[in-house]
Amino acid sequence: MFSGPFNQTTLTFFLIKGITDIPELQTVFFFLVLLIYLITIGGNMIILSLICLDYHLHTPMYFFLANLSIVDLSSSTITLHKLLLMYIIDNHTVLYLACIIQMYIFASTLGHELFILAAMSYDHYLAMCKPLRYHVIMNCRVCTLLVAGCYLMGFVQVLPPVLTFSTFTCYITKELNHFFCDVVPLMKITCNDTSFLEMMILIQGLFFVTLIPFILTFISYIFIISAILKIHSSTGKRKAFYTWSSHLTVVTLLDIMLVSQYLTPKTYGSLDAKKMFSLFNTASVPMLNPLIYSLKNKDVTSAIRQRLAFCKSTKRGRRK
Repeated sequence: MFSGPFNQTTLTFFLIKGITDIPELQTVFFFLVLLIYLITIGGNMIILSLICLDYHLHTPMYFFLANLSIVDLSSSTITLHKLLLMYIIDNHTVLYLACIIQMYIFASTLGHELFILAAMSYDHYLAMCKPLRYHVIMNCRVCTLLVAGCYLMGFVQVLPPVLTFSTFTCYITKELNHFFCDVVPLMKITCNDTSFLEMMILIQGLFFVTLIPFILTFISYIFIISAILKIHSSTGKRKAFYTWSSHLTVVTLLDIMLVSQYLTPKTYGSLDAKKMFSLFNTASVPMLNPLIYSLKNKDVTSAIRQRLAFCKSTKRGRRK
């Protein structure tokens, strides 16, 4: 354990503590994280491949879903790769600049995911409430602009807090009680005044990351639910709720995790507890997204069956 303040001129790296100090649990966590990471990579790559190869999935909804898979791949890789490497090569050091870059990219991907989910809810609203004008409104240009706007908002909204943190020059220790470079544990080890940064994160988190996407999603679903309730057939209502419930599940799960992790008071909950929330957010949510969308989506499951049937027929043809 390092103690005593360090100037930025001498602080060239941090020591990432990891998930736990208990040797017996480190092996368990390694294989658990490795399994989740492989499922995340495999599931999202399958979604991306299906959307690219199957022309039936060349629609606005699956265009947004493909970008959501890209974001999930990015967010899980930028955080979990270092955790896995720590256990493999037993190297807990991360360069100061690499730490800042990791923090920026991870925070950006959170914004990307929330805004893409909001765009998906708008797409669902148009498909449910304005079906006759849907293909006119959600054309290729509009979809591209929406996704570009989601990426731009994600990259821009995290610049002020990251640039503010990069000006900090004093740290009480080099050891970071986390498994990647995140802003909350980094603020714990700096001896600079973090009150302005905390206020910035609160405002940015409430309005630009959580509140705006949530309001956009909430408004869309008010209209969607209102339209569903007007369906006279109970079977039709159940089918409609079943269709849109997967997206609502993902949005709710992600919002709960982000509020618990970043927008709770500084004194509420230990850093170890927030580290567990962060592990669930960075590892499980990107893994659950393809599972939720594929298991509850007939188009995706149908595309998977067609691809499997095509592969089997190709193998039989080669044998003959």
